[in-house]
Amino acid sequence: MSISVIDAVSGAFERTRRMLFEPFDIGKWFVLGFCAWLAYLGEGGGGGGGGNFPGPSGRSGGRGPSAEFQDMIDWCREYLVFIIAGAVVLFLLLVAIWTVVTWLSSRGRFMFLDGVVKNRSAIVEPWHAFKTLANSLFWFRMVVAVIALALTGAGVLAGAAIAWQELWAWDFGPKALAGLLTAVLVIVPVGLLWSLIGMLLEDFVIPAMYLRGARTWAAWGIFGREILCGHVGAIIVFYLLKIVLAIGMGMIACLAVCCTCCIVALPYIGTVILLPLFVFERCYSLYFVQQVSPAWRLFQDEPPPYVPAESPPAA
Repeated sequence: MSISVIDAVSGAFERTRRMLFEPFDIGKWFVLGFCAWLAYLGEGGGGGGGGNFPGPSGRSGGRGPSAEFQDMIDWCREYLVFIIAGAVVLFLLLVAIWTVVTWLSSRGRFMFLDGVVKNRSAIVEPWHAFKTLANSLFWFRMVVAVIALALTGAGVLAGAAIAWQELWAWDFGPKALAGLLTAVLVIVPVGLLWSLIGMLLEDFVIPAMYLRGARTWAAWGIFGREILCGHVGAIIVFYLLKIVLAIGMGMIACLAVCCTCCIVALPYIGTVILLPLFVFERCYSLYFVQQVSPAWRLFQDEPPPYVPAESPPAA
């Protein structure tokens, strides 16, 4: 069966319009918006500010750090134990927060998906109904994240070990360049692979878990056998168009931020205001995947797609 990304876009647009505007129900927006906010908790863009860090402004190339930077190094050496202890405590706190956020968003993924598929706004029932699948998703995401973090850390440590002598002397020579390249050659592939796993998980594996009631690893196998096999080209086109759609939705979100005096930037409230974008994006992959075969039809409240009958063979 041929798969059309254009049909997926039109189907997603029509369902978003029917779900949210025919009729318009503000209560439904707030409930479904909460599910969407929970599903993507912790994945919003964050801003970072650059501090005025002491730099090597008073040095000549390769002759050591400036006096201010040397004073900072001496201070760090003196309070090294306290710095390490504080870093460890901060790291453990961040890990604890990240773990809770990952657990909540795993449950929210299925709550939001269920609301979109069944065109309903519910929290309590799907929260309990998808406990097993959400826990399976949570542990998979944790394992993948730990592996990615370990590989990234190994790349950084390897690069630092190669470049340490020159970095300590506040010089950037061949060893420092080799260390930087070593870290980049590890971090970039790991980051790309992590992103690819996350995209496939969101667009295909989670719907497979929802539809078949399968755990995460089993759903990956279902995805490989029934969707990936024979549809690689269509999936590539799907993601190319998704990039274009993401750019358009990003422009709409920026415009909404300006028009609402940054109210859209508020947690949860912004998700409710931009709910059509979240619903459309979720529907896009569902309409794409249900073209694979009738067994992948998720929207039971809609008539099945028309399939023209084959012409009888000529006599």
